[in-house]
Amino acid sequence: TWQHMGLTGTHTIPRIAIDPKNPDIVYVASSGHEWTDNEDRGLYKTTDGGESWEKILYIDERTGVIDLVMHPDNPKILYASTWQRIRRKWNDPRVEPGYDKNTIYKTTNGGKSWKEVSTGLVRAEDRGRIGIDICRSEPDVLYAFVDNYEAARVPEEGELNSYGLPRQAVIRGATVYRTDNGGGEWHQVSETNKYMESLSNTYGWVFGQIRVDPNDPDRIYVMGLALHMSKNGGKTFKRIGRMHGDHHGLWIDPANSKYLVNVNDGGVAISYDGGKHFRDFTDDFPLVQFFNVSYDMDDPFTVIGSIQDHGSFKAEVDLSRGRHHIPAEEWDRAPGGEGTRHAIDPTDPNTVYASSFYGRLGRTDLKSEERTSVLPNPDEGELPFRGQWLSATIISPHNPRVIYHGMNYLFRSMDRGDNWERISPDLTYNDPAKYGDIPYQTIFAVAESPFSFGTIYVGTDDGRIHRTTNSGTDWTELTSNVPVHQWVSKIVASEHTDGTVYLTQNGKRFDDFAAYVWKSSDKGDTWEDISGNIPCGPVNAITEDPKNPNVLYVGTDLGVYVTLDGGGTWQTLTADIPTTFVHDVTVHPREDLLIAATEGRGMYVMDIRYIQQMVDSVQNSALFVFAPDEAKLPRGWRRAGITGNIVYALNAASDVTIEISDAEGNTVRTLKHSGIVGINQVEWNLRMDPEEEDGYGDRVEPGTYTIVVKGNGVRAEGAIVVIDN
Repeated sequence: TWQHMGLTGTHTIPRIAIDPKNPDIVYVASSGHEWTDNEDRGLYKTTDGGESWEKILYIDERTGVIDLVMHPDNPKILYASTWQRIRRKWNDPRVEPGYDKNTIYKTTNGGKSWKEVSTGLVRAEDRGRIGIDICRSEPDVLYAFVDNYEAARVPEEGELNSYGLPRQAVIRGATVYRTDNGGGEWHQVSETNKYMESLSNTYGWVFGQIRVDPNDPDRIYVMGLALHMSKNGGKTFKRIGRMHGDHHGLWIDPANSKYLVNVNDGGVAISYDGGKHFRDFTDDFPLVQFFNVSYDMDDPFTVIGSIQDHGSFKAEVDLSRGRHHIPAEEWDRAPGGEGTRHAIDPTDPNTVYASSFYGRLGRTDLKSEERTSVLPNPDEGELPFRGQWLSATIISPHNPRVIYHGMNYLFRSMDRGDNWERISPDLTYNDPAKYGDIPYQTIFAVAESPFSFGTIYVGTDDGRIHRTTNSGTDWTELTSNVPVHQWVSKIVASEHTDGTVYLTQNGKRFDDFAAYVWKSSDKGDTWEDISGNIPCGPVNAITEDPKNPNVLYVGTDLGVYVTLDGGGTWQTLTADIPTTFVHDVTVHPREDLLIAATEGRGMYVMDIRYIQQMVDSVQNSALFVFAPDEAKLPRGWRRAGITGNIVYALNAASDVTIEISDAEGNTVRTLKHSGIVGINQVEWNLRMDPEEEDGYGDRVEPGTYTIVVKGNGVRAEGAIVVIDN
């Protein structure tokens, strides 16, 4: 269990140091808000176990503390590295003109006073993020891992950066310094070469982690795209392990330096021999980070999504054991990369459109495995089109040959992507000051009305919303009464009512964590706030229930929420899904399954037929029993059956008794359940009551069984059919 101890306004906490002699004394480093300036940056200290906090080191509203180490023998001696940074929507954090506050501080009196200890480091104007560590066995020895912005060389002709753009001056990047006198003076120990340049590439701001062997001051580890080790005090490095890329943490056992625990973007890896071999736990933890989800209309149907660092994958949804026992599946490769949205032809599950990596677009025939690039190209002399990491690609609900693709312009193809026409002007703010390494000012959300071909809604990452009712001949801006500049994360044109549109906005890039959910009943001319009681955003996606027009689902950074009254009130859907970042949600219209793509917990599905039936009369009933699915007896040990799934709803919590009787009225099974307000599920294993308390009853025979549910002082009945397998 955990208790919240404050410092909410910091947003990001990179390091905590606890006094080993007094655990009520704790130091917390705050690097602050990611996207905006704020005064909660700095270093905090508590002497009462977190009941109160004092800020003991503060530079300014853009400079936080990114790393912190404590002297192993004297807890009043600490070293803190500061980082002046802000993240731009069009550029990663970097040293900007005027930045000179990235440095290292030392205190010898528990934070009462601080002294800058940066002599020997690269000049302040060229320092990026700084990671630090101390050797426990020789605590005068410390290392600093500096993201060095000194120019290293002129790029080679045609050399591209990590974003696929022409490379500018190449910086030195990863540079390691050492002090042997507690920060009195530093000297560079690492080489200046292409190996060190490529260690973090242009992502030095992401890593910045260094560790010193607690028993050997000359053995150090630095983390970048891979894990690197030096045995000679940083003079030379070699890559160790073949784990997943992007390394962010390493623990070294002080009692056994050969025992290493590494964390990276793929999970956890452990070495027991000092890094010669690593045991990878990637398959043991459900850590898959899905960006999105789409589905086909095959039977059984397939879901498809893109995964960070891995590419795109697909899997069938197996309903053979019942909709309440959908198993985990092995996933197969699918068209697209790691940043891909998929649009699958509803009339042909073998035709998949995959947009990836800043607007690239391809069409794949899964049967022949033939892939065709169908990306629109700019005219000669025109600037390249800007496309988001997850570009918007949809298939028209009126004709599966009609494809829409969003860059900074909206494009339409009438022939499956073979030919394109530009049907909009630049629909973003198109501010040249916001051109950068990362494409920004792009179309992120597109929806076409299922009632009217050519009525299209477009939302951008810089917060503009437009509508056309004539396939792009004219465009109307719809941004007037929603928050300006907020990322439009999803637009849904209702399938139930012409003119009804739903829209979500994500304020994360303004450090705004409100829930923005909007509804329009007049094609976007006006917007109504339907976020209701959703406690927190950002909101990443919204989808409409295909059967019940009052039911909507949203995915937020904290999970999935559902409304039964069109957005008046919301409830969380947390039965089997943990509190987690939900990137995308959608509903399979034939199977009535809600699908959620999570950032770090894989893909989930939920049977929503009972939610669809939660009309006012059901919600107001003291007790309501839903019609059960057909159950199927197992056949021996090899062929599983489908257990009975008894679902009921209560308007007040109550202990519940369920009696199951055969056609002659004989009670074959009695079940007890503690019912909560709302929908409840009880599983019946198709056995009779056991003769002994801890025994198994006999299997029931095929037939129709009456279910009587008693609770809240009332009773309700249903029937379940059990068939042979």
